[in-house]
Amino acid sequence: MFTGIIESIGSIRALTPKGGDVRVYVATGKLDLGDVKLGDSIAVNGVCLTAVELPGDGFWADVSRETLARTAFIDLKAGSRVNLEKALTPSSRLGGHLVSGHVDGVGEVIARADNARAVQFTIRAPRELAKYIAHKGSITVDGTSLTVNAVNGAEFELTIVPHTLAETIMVDYRPGKQVNLEVDLLARYLERLLLGDKAAEPNAPGLTKSFLAEHGYLKN
Repeated sequence: MFTGIIESIGSIRALTPKGGDVRVYVATGKLDLGDVKLGDSIAVNGVCLTAVELPGDGFWADVSRETLARTAFIDLKAGSRVNLEKALTPSSRLGGHLVSGHVDGVGEVIARADNARAVQFTIRAPRELAKYIAHKGSITVDGTSLTVNAVNGAEFELTIVPHTLAETIMVDYRPGKQVNLEVDLLARYLERLLLGDKAAEPNAPGLTKSFLAEHGYLKN
């Protein structure tokens, strides 16, 4: 688990094809690796990876085909800057929100505009994730815990203050940029809980307006 508070900007040093997937070397910059052991988890742009080698100034990790297919990791190359966060501990401050490091989908930055000293971004999420994105709710973008300021269909707006711009790769975002999205865990679990016994049925449907009306969550 993670908090979505980025600890360091690192960079991809190498991407090596290995047995059908990829092994990646991440240079970790100012991230303190003194307490990191083999097998520990580190989030790279919001993707939870396992350290399999620790050469000193970074770590090697294996990236599966599943991860390559479902995240924006496929767009990374040697030299790409990445957000880094070590897994939280019981004594960590939960400054952001609970983040699993399991990416739900890939979004696209469609607009960037100055807003006083901040920068406002508009991001388009995959349609199937739109129902989990709420005004003033939490969302994780490339591993960064953020607050949604406005929602319009599958598009949502973020206002990023100077500190976050300086401490994350968001300063580099331009329209067309592909980003990893993880929706709020509570929204995911709430959807499953509301299905009740139907959740155990094969091919159980997601929440629909008719389902909510049938079970008294909506009034005609």
